[in-house]
Amino acid sequence: MVGKEKKEHKVVIIGGGFGGLHAVQQFAGNRNVEVTLIDKRNFHLFQPLLYQVATGGLSSANIASPIRSVVKHQKNVRVLMEHVKDIDLAGKRVRLDFEDIEFDSLIVATGTKTSYFGHDEWERFAPSLKTIEDAIEIRRRILLAFEMAEIEKDPARIKQWLTFVVVGGGPTGVELAGAIAEISRSTLKRDFRSIRPEDANIMLIEGSDRILGSYVPILSQKAEEQLAGLGVKIIKKTFVTEINDKRVKIKTPEGTDESIPCRTTLWAAGIASCSLGKKLSDQIGTETDRMGRVCTNSDCSMPQHPNVFVIGDLGHFKGRDGKPLPGVAQVAIQQGRYVSKLIQRRLKNGSMPPFTYRDLGSMATIGRSRAVAQIGFIKLWGYLAWIAWLFIHLVGLVQYSNRVLVMAQWTWNYWSFSRTARLITYPCCTYKQLQEELEKNHCDDEGTKPQ
Repeated sequence: MVGKEKKEHKVVIIGGGFGGLHAVQQFAGNRNVEVTLIDKRNFHLFQPLLYQVATGGLSSANIASPIRSVVKHQKNVRVLMEHVKDIDLAGKRVRLDFEDIEFDSLIVATGTKTSYFGHDEWERFAPSLKTIEDAIEIRRRILLAFEMAEIEKDPARIKQWLTFVVVGGGPTGVELAGAIAEISRSTLKRDFRSIRPEDANIMLIEGSDRILGSYVPILSQKAEEQLAGLGVKIIKKTFVTEINDKRVKIKTPEGTDESIPCRTTLWAAGIASCSLGKKLSDQIGTETDRMGRVCTNSDCSMPQHPNVFVIGDLGHFKGRDGKPLPGVAQVAIQQGRYVSKLIQRRLKNGSMPPFTYRDLGSMATIGRSRAVAQIGFIKLWGYLAWIAWLFIHLVGLVQYSNRVLVMAQWTWNYWSFSRTARLITYPCCTYKQLQEELEKNHCDDEGTKPQ
């Protein structure tokens, strides 16, 4: 800039998630660095609590923070709500819809998207849980199912509406299944007159031999026991072969094909990287892994480009055991902080040792006073794990105001057995509108839409 003896180092960060935001915050107060943060949304989303928005426990504003508000005191940070079209590594330029941004150092932290394993046509019947819009749509479908069951007269159709299938036995699938069970067994128990919400059939389908496969076996077992206590039916070693608006078809461990009549199917089974991963790898002539993630060096930089870093879910970084690091928030946070410090060290002609991930533990909540947690050698389940989960997720929220709101809401929910954010919103709210939507989207038994 004019009037400055030393040119500012231009850092561009793509993605305002855990990795990108924590990277930005590490540059606070450094006048020698000019940071541009690019995200297609204007808020940071605390994804671990997204399932609570999807099941009416919290509102979307409780778990989202406007990015500009978070970084408003960092005068060296510019925020752009833009879409990244491409990255020119050779020209050190990020191409946006309305302008190009030059960089000296680039941090790519765009995260992942949902994978339907080659069956993208299932998306309209089985929404996933990645965005606030996904959460609101899932909430709409869950609550609408009970409303439609109240109106129906045919027992078979009532049963169909009261059957919920969650595909995928990872943390998201376990949390969704447990929350739906609590909604039916507790929250809505006395709200209807023609149906018994507690008779709802919640099924969790997992392809492997146990749920929470990344956890130690004892915690998988305890999670199964706690889900069973809520009335969730766990179906293991089973794969989904078809999903439409009236049923889910599965292949059992015995190799037989079965059909589950249901109106509400939720997807929590797979992820894939965004398109930027392939674009970056193509420019340097390297392959991505099977999930589309970019293979990085030991300092999170790209091969042949020491000034370009890929962190979080988009990066394929091998841990001490030789396996890729898991796609969890802590990996992105630690990598974001590390890369920011590395860039600043380099500006002073310094260096840092390779990145080392410190596993702070894993935890998943199943319901009220039900959870599992693995913190180093400590393994918890039940009430103690649930308390630990509450504390960790509360302090993890970016803004103090969010912590206060969430704590107040959790306290009320705990003592009242209620979920206050039970709103059914656009695009359809009445039985007639729903029937019209179903007719428009209806698929036949083969999963294809009639011509």
